[in-house]
Amino acid sequence: MYDSFNRRISYLRVSVTDRCNLRCTYCMPEQGISMLPHSDILTYEEILEVIRVSVAMGIDKVRITGGEPLVRKGLVPFIAKVAAIPGITDLGLTTNGILLEEFALPLAEAGLHRINISLDTIDPVKYKWITRGGDLEKVLKGIQAAQDAGLKPVKINCVIQNSSDEPDATAVREFCLARGLEARFIHQMNLGEGSFTIVENGHGGDCERCNRLRLTANGKIKPCLFSDLEFDIRRQGIKQAIEQAVGMKPEKGLSNTTGFFHNIGG
Repeated sequence: MYDSFNRRISYLRVSVTDRCNLRCTYCMPEQGISMLPHSDILTYEEILEVIRVSVAMGIDKVRITGGEPLVRKGLVPFIAKVAAIPGITDLGLTTNGILLEEFALPLAEAGLHRINISLDTIDPVKYKWITRGGDLEKVLKGIQAAQDAGLKPVKINCVIQNSSDEPDATAVREFCLARGLEARFIHQMNLGEGSFTIVENGHGGDCERCNRLRLTANGKIKPCLFSDLEFDIRRQGIKQAIEQAVGMKPEKGLSNTTGFFHNIGG
């Protein structure tokens, strides 16, 4: 599939839930959020059909996101079914790592290739503040479990304010270098203001090279994170929603006034 700017669209990010077991300061308001009704959330079978159709149309890279994907029951058998779809060459997952110690090996055995883990600081006090209660030790055990399970690469997503030379980012970089992890630095984004930059050591935010679509937990295909455009797979049909998303994918993201990171998938 190619969009109107001759970019090959080959990457689908799939949000399986808007639920999360953390409340990070840059992702969710302190007072919490209104969760989607369970009836609005796509079933695993619906998601699998979207992925099958997408692969038949040219998608070969799939990443599972949330919210926090590991809080959704039945994720491991779902991953096994995704991994069995012919044509997928790259299957990844993004997680905050809190539950990863338990799930890393089962996920790898189910066919997951790679994993990205959010880690903005290695200071346990600061981590608890940023995440509003998270336990850094659980994340560190999850990272080790991912490496032990053979998931590769294990990438660390570190959100920064201004520069990857900030003290917390520098400490995360050194932590990664010492353990054979790949660090990626993501400048804090603002959907409504359209504030984003290219991810350091990654491709996110590089509009000229953007090759992705997003499937939200409630069944909307989004061609761009920084756009209000979305196409409903339940109302329009999967193939039609994908075709419209690709056809209307903007050259560059501007702003998103209707969505949130927790339910789009970042």
